[in-house]
Amino acid sequence: MDIASYIDHTLLKADCKPADIRQICEEAQAFQFAAVCIPPYYVTEVVALLSQLHAKSKVATVVGFPMGYSSTIAKVEEIKRALDEGAEEVDVVINICAVKSGQWGFLQNDIDSMTTAARLRGKKIKTIIETGLLTDEEIRKVCEILLEVQPDYVKTSTGLLGKGPTPEVIKTLAELVQDKIKIKASGGIRTRAEAEAMIKAGAHRIGTSAGVAIVQP
Repeated sequence: MDIASYIDHTLLKADCKPADIRQICEEAQAFQFAAVCIPPYYVTEVVALLSQLHAKSKVATVVGFPMGYSSTIAKVEEIKRALDEGAEEVDVVINICAVKSGQWGFLQNDIDSMTTAARLRGKKIKTIIETGLLTDEEIRKVCEILLEVQPDYVKTSTGLLGKGPTPEVIKTLAELVQDKIKIKASGGIRTRAEAEAMIKAGAHRIGTSAGVAIVQP
């Protein structure tokens, strides 16, 4: 298995520095990860670095991160800015407050607005639903909305709130989205065995800050 091609090499710490950003870009070039996922603040720098390194990894960043409860308009503007600066993929956090309030119309508009903003620019969007904070019924309802809106990916977690995914969660998502939306497993995935288990369960991408450790023998 070419596991590197599944990995979004991720660095989202609040105190990450330019030297840290350069390091993960160099690692992305060396191991040919699918994408480098970094804070919006560093998008322009990472676009330039990956170009200089002749790396094929995509540039991904986060929106509404990590809480997701900022206004839909604000998140749409974040998406536009990130894509204008060169990001090719955005990982966006849905409004969990709306889920817990049963405001499904609001949630659908939130997801649809963000998805449209990315789609109009021909870029990929991954919707973070924070499975560790949701009930089984809430996950089912959110996935029904995702099937209507059709973002590119459903992503399990920010990695900062609630518990990370299990292979069982990935299998549940795979059943719910019926191969119509790809799945990104993220949150606490640190070893090759864990990553392979997620892929076997149905994940198409793995978000992790331990990409180098996972791909090295």
